[in-house]
Amino acid sequence: MDLLVVGAGEIGRWVADTLTAEGSPVDASVAFTDRDADVAADAADGRDATAVPADAETTHDAVCLSVPMSAVPDAVAAYAPRAERAMFDVSGEMTASIAAMREHAPGLERASYHPLFAPPRVPGNVAAVVDEPGPAIRSVSAAIEAGGNEVFETTASEHDRAMETIQAGAHAAVLAWRLAGEEVREEFHTPVSAALDDVADTVTEGAPGVYAEIQRAFGGADEVAEAAREIADADPERFAELYERARGDRDPRERHE
Repeated sequence: MDLLVVGAGEIGRWVADTLTAEGSPVDASVAFTDRDADVAADAADGRDATAVPADAETTHDAVCLSVPMSAVPDAVAAYAPRAERAMFDVSGEMTASIAAMREHAPGLERASYHPLFAPPRVPGNVAAVVDEPGPAIRSVSAAIEAGGNEVFETTASEHDRAMETIQAGAHAAVLAWRLAGEEVREEFHTPVSAALDDVADTVTEGAPGVYAEIQRAFGGADEVAEAAREIADADPERFAELYERARGDRDPRERHE
């Protein structure tokens, strides 16, 4: 498979490394392109890959889009003519990307993947919407699984609703906790606060632009803010109700295991 990776950042490089790894079921060659030619050249350097200009007219068996979520529809329109067999994205929002691929790449195999981890923390779970299956997309999924990842199928709407909770809401809650709190000596930390501090470190080690894209694309932050205000304003009886709601429907015995 001759693959063009559009967007030579961490996730784009992960795609290239995954498809060309030893033991991958895909016999892949990779070309990188990026709006910053130096980034594409850096990604190709040290890999058995090439860099091509963003405005080149090369064609490839498959095109992978690894660009900011807000840029996906335009990128699909621009790069669909350069894909001969398949197009897929790994950008993290699926409804708009699938719609754009249906419009601009109707004759191609199509899929949207979302690695639910940062590349330094591979392997992990990868959500997948296979909109138009075929041998090229099956090979991509097989290569991702061969890298130790768990590929699970979903729908675009289910995925994007889930992102409101597990990305936008979770990140907003963690960042708000870090912003609202004061620095304390390490000895004061409880198991809960220490765990939150570690999570906040993980969130803030990334690129702010990526997290801004997530907040733009998905709801969730407003709900977190509303819940925090409700907790802050609750009397003891109302607090107990909220606390029980947060427990969910689990067997009480499971809460201490």
